[in-house]
Amino acid sequence: MRNAWRAWQELSGLLLPVACAGCGRPRTELCTACGAALHGAPARLVRPSPRPPGLPAVYAAAPYENAVRAVLLAHKERGALGLAGVLGRALAGCVRAGAGRPGDAGPLLLVPVPSARSSTAARGHDPVRRIAAAAARDLRRAGLPAQVLPLLRQRRAVADQSGLGARQRRANLAGALELTAGGGRLLRHGLPRLGRVILVDDLLTTGSTLAEAARAVGEAGGVGRESSVHGVCRAAVVAASPTAFEINRN
Repeated sequence: MRNAWRAWQELSGLLLPVACAGCGRPRTELCTACGAALHGAPARLVRPSPRPPGLPAVYAAAPYENAVRAVLLAHKERGALGLAGVLGRALAGCVRAGAGRPGDAGPLLLVPVPSARSSTAARGHDPVRRIAAAAARDLRRAGLPAQVLPLLRQRRAVADQSGLGARQRRANLAGALELTAGGGRLLRHGLPRLGRVILVDDLLTTGSTLAEAARAVGEAGGVGRESSVHGVCRAAVVAASPTAFEINRN
């Protein structure tokens, strides 16, 4: 049933009239102006305030507002799967910014933040994993070895994050993520030495989700808070809250 729904979403995007996901302009899935909102500026180092303990360095393409917000929601909640390519390209730029020097050894290992199974079932797809796959393809086309490694899963259910403050989100997510069995084996056998681990998500608000993901990866693989300072584990998102950009504005 899920596969049939996904096929219908993709087919309807080809056959039915479309409008720009950012501004509603007809006959284009994403107009030039809204595309520029995603890709028009270099990726920036962003930081929420307060910054949750254990949050690695995070790079974002654009503030989460206006057209960027509309495009992300169209892909995530309304099944506009054709937008994964442009969102992946934006994420790829953030991965490059956070990966360190181009000559650094090892492939780029993109670890997506997992969605709850119930959310994935309701949407018919996993938006973060889909964007991560598009970003990895974009990086490979640019000559950078990259792959998506879904190493994380939810250990327990969490409450809806909307409406929660920073402290409440940290409490809600504490201990919520864990490595898959295969992910644990990979990290214990030295995966961080074979490549650069980059946590990826679609959005950063308070940073609690990425901090929890970094904790889960670090506990099993030695890629924790201390290592992240040296670039072993960083994070990339398509968008971040406008205040996270303001804090780092020169």
